[in-house]
Amino acid sequence: QVQLVESGGGLAQPGGSLRLSCAASGSFFSLRAMGWYRQTPGKQRELVATITSYGTTNYADSVKGRFTISRDNAKNTVDLQMNNLKPEDTAVYFCARYPSPLITSSVSPTHWGQGTQVTVSS
Repeated sequence: QVQLVESGGGLAQPGGSLRLSCAASGSFFSLRAMGWYRQTPGKQRELVATITSYGTTNYADSVKGRFTISRDNAKNTVDLQMNNLKPEDTAVYFCARYPSPLITSSVSPTHWGQGTQVTVSS
């Protein structure tokens, strides 16, 4: 079975940085697109960033230029480097796995991690 475990969340000051990591178990990690989502109270879970099995990335407008998603297929991990953090970045961040190498408008994640809290505050 597939398991996703996030780490690296915590407290950061505005303008600071955090690096989230998602460790994936199970088969065919390198053949699946991965993503990071986040959710705050009262809001639906929103897409933050995705990366295909080939390394192509996509970002929400709110994080472009500040966040970077990457993957290390040798370690079965996908990271989210978050720079210039803002209070509105505060959320629970979830790692997600897609069922295909690429991402289209019709595809949704099939596996999720438990989430890791990111709090940006002075």
